[in-house]
Amino acid sequence: MLFQEIIQPDRVLCNAHARSKKHCLEILSELLVRSSPDIPSDTIFEALIERERLGCTSLKKGLAFPHCRIDGLDDSFAAMIKLSEPIDFDAPDGEPVDLIFGMMVPAMLSDEDYADVKAMTGILADEGLRGRLRSTNSSSTLYEALVDGTDLFSSNEPRTATGG
Repeated sequence: MLFQEIIQPDRVLCNAHARSKKHCLEILSELLVRSSPDIPSDTIFEALIERERLGCTSLKKGLAFPHCRIDGLDDSFAAMIKLSEPIDFDAPDGEPVDLIFGMMVPAMLSDEDYADVKAMTGILADEGLRGRLRSTNSSSTLYEALVDGTDLFSSNEPRTATGG
């Protein structure tokens, strides 16, 4: 799937204020519901909370990847938040989180859904991309930096943590 099919500009929020991890997941669910208005944001929020109970979704280095499965969803959708101030996300490395990339996938995952999630974790591991995302000051430039950094997404080629 093309990255631009998974995330749209209206699901990207720069300089958001979140009081806590839970508040961050509330904001994320409000962004994700824009892709599927028939699914209540409360359903998305509860699914994100339930997934966090299974284990923290922080990818370390100030980045979190909360994700969940949603009944009735046919495709994967994502949203991105850059916080104005980092928050405690129970990260294994102890670092607060300021970049949150959230994704909801169908309850019954296909090979393509698994590939999408794997590709996203690889892309988000790119230090250069994280730096570019952190340097943005508006939702539109955050979206542009994210899209520009995902040029290998559709090919599902492996990426290294240094951007290669």
